[in-house]
Order: sequence, then C-alpha cells, then structure tokens
Amino acid sequence: MAEKRDYYEVLGVERNADADTIKKAYRKAAIKYHPDKNPGDKEAEEKFKEAAEAYDVLSNPDKRARYDRFGHAGMSGAAGGGAGGFEGFGGFGGGGFSMEDIFSQFGDIFGGHFGGSSRSGGGQRVNRGSDIRITVKLTLAEIANGTTKKLKINKMVACDKCGGTGAKDKSAYQSCPTCNGSGYVTRVESTFFGRMQTQSVCPTCGGTGQIIKEKCDKCGGEGAVKGSEVIEVKIPAGVGDGMALTVHGKGNAARQGGVNGDLLVVIEEEHDPQLVRDGNDLIHNLNITVTTALLGGEVEVPTIDGKARIKVAPGTHAGKVLRLRGKGLPDVNGYGRGDILVVVDITIPDKLSSEERRLVEALAEQPSFKRASKVENQNIFERMKNFFR
Repeated sequence: MAEKRDYYEVLGVERNADADTIKKAYRKAAIKYHPDKNPGDKEAEEKFKEAAEAYDVLSNPDKRARYDRFGHAGMSGAAGGGAGGFEGFGGFGGGGFSMEDIFSQFGDIFGGHFGGSSRSGGGQRVNRGSDIRITVKLTLAEIANGTTKKLKINKMVACDKCGGTGAKDKSAYQSCPTCNGSGYVTRVESTFFGRMQTQSVCPTCGGTGQIIKEKCDKCGGEGAVKGSEVIEVKIPAGVGDGMALTVHGKGNAARQGGVNGDLLVVIEEEHDPQLVRDGNDLIHNLNITVTTALLGGEVEVPTIDGKARIKVAPGTHAGKVLRLRGKGLPDVNGYGRGDILVVVDITIPDKLSSEERRLVEALAEQPSFKRASKVENQNIFERMKNFFR
C-alpha cells in the first residue's frame, strides 16, 4: 500500500496556512482534477479524492490539531469501532469516501461549476443534519484502559409516521415549479467581462427538486421531530484532553430524509489528586521524612491500577526523580506506554521537642553534616540534566 502524502503537500500550502488559503488551494485542486474535466482518468480521480481528504482534515480545527500532533496515524480508524460507524479520528477513516460523498460534503466550494457537485446521483441536493458536540469526562484509569460509554443524546430524529420524508404518503410530492426538478436555478448576468452564468440552490425546494403537496401531520413536513437516542461509544486508550472522536451519522436527523449529522465526543480529563499527566507520563510528588531521606527505605506510591512500593536510596535529596517505567499512559496510536515520574520532596518538622532538638544539635556537630551537599554545589544546568536521567 502506497504511503499517504502529507496533507499540506497535497494542497500545496504551508503548515501555518489560514482557513482561506486552504480553501482556495482545495478549490484549485478540485477544479483541476474534477472528473468532469478528466473523464476516464483514474489518476485524476484519485488526486481529486486525495485533495478532498486533505481538505476534510485541514479545514476542521479539531481534525487539523490532531493531524498536526499525530500525523496520519491520528486520522486512522485503528482506535476501534462504535455504534453508528465510529471511525476513530478521521472523517475518511474507513477509506470508503465516495465521489458522491465528496460532492455532498464540499459542493459549495465548487460554486456550481460542474452541476451536481452538492447533489446526489440523481442530480438533487441532499439535506444534511447538523452535528452534535458533547463532552465526556474520563478518569485516568478510563484513559489508560479505554472504555465504552452509553450516552443518552437529545436530538432531532426521523419522524416515525412519515419515515423522515415529511410527506403524507408517496403520492404527496410534485416537481418543484421554480427549478423544474433540477434542485438549482441558473442566472445570467451581464458584466464588464461579458455574460456570466451562475448557479445557486433553488430557494423554493432547498435543492431537493421536489416540493410536498401534502405534509405529514406529525412533523409538519420537516421529516424530523424532537427525540433522544442511547448511543454506545467506544473510547480508545490513551486519548487526550480536548481530543474529539467522531461517531458518524449519530447527530441530528436531516430534513426530509437527508443525511444525518455526526456526533462529536470531546474528551475532558478529570482531575486526579495524586497523579498529574504530562503527555503519556504521569508525575507524582512524594513527600518523605528526613530519616527516610538519610537512611533510605521503601515507600508506597499511587499508580493507575492501585499502589506500588519503591525503594528510596540512602542519602536521597529533595528533587530526586524516581522512574517507574511503563506505568504511565498508553500512546493513543499504540506506540508503547509512558512512565510514572516520582519527584521526591522532604518533609521538615515545624516544631521539635527538647529531646529532638538535642539529638539534631548533636548530629549537626558530626563531620557528615558539616560538609556542603554535592547537589547544592551543582549549577542549575546540572540539576536540570539530573532531573531527566
């Protein structure tokens, strides 16, 4: 299988390109490789699809952020499947995005140059329901292991009386008199450059090519009514705060039997009182006593799955980092696991009894306590270097 090209390279834009630049670049590529201009040219068709895939990602802020962070791996469907065609992070995750899908999703960009661009195979425009965005809170344990959530979503659903068509019955339709069933209207204007012809969606039928003579008495001809649905969503291990997962076709129902919108599930990490996430690593601040720092010993630290015991070496200094390898979070794309970094801090008693004070004063006179610590003699760059060992 050929390696996918970089999406920015496909559209010929810089990685910091703004939305208008990306849209113009896609429109240029789409016009150049459009099937109507290249009949029977398979290579042009593939480049047309490649440009549409690149635009689908780079024109969406959430998808673009994931792509910039994870590359093509972040767009793949490797994260697992859920109800309603959940395909991980990419709108093209399954690789089955058809020419009709491209025309339906990006038709407005072509501006009617090729007729049928935002319409179905029959030449009619297809209504699309709006997307729904929800936030799901996850604990570190759920992020580490992956989880399945059942979500009750209040949304527009297809009318059960008319089956989502909006019509009383099959005979309740007639061809739109404004556009004669084409779904769009053509206007010719005289300009400085000559006569210009433009096409736009028919204002009477909304691009469907048909109007309803007798509307459904339950939905009033809309084809959709208020309702709810319980949706099961699989969330892969290693997802990050702010990451959005797409469940295709589970958004609001469209008007008059169109295509449903998508459900966007945005991840929010719950605060953990003991472990702080840093990428795939987890950081824990460990407080130990002065005696443990001096003599060493075993201490208990929290992990995702419970507790673990680690050894503290004699003479451990504040700021020392102990590493539990492979005990952090898994990479969302399956590239191993992070670590738990235990940062040592030493607890100093606020008050001493007279006996404790006498003992400490006696220790202060010993040679080992009169020497300056090696750590204290290190400059800031050496300390930073030690932190990451």
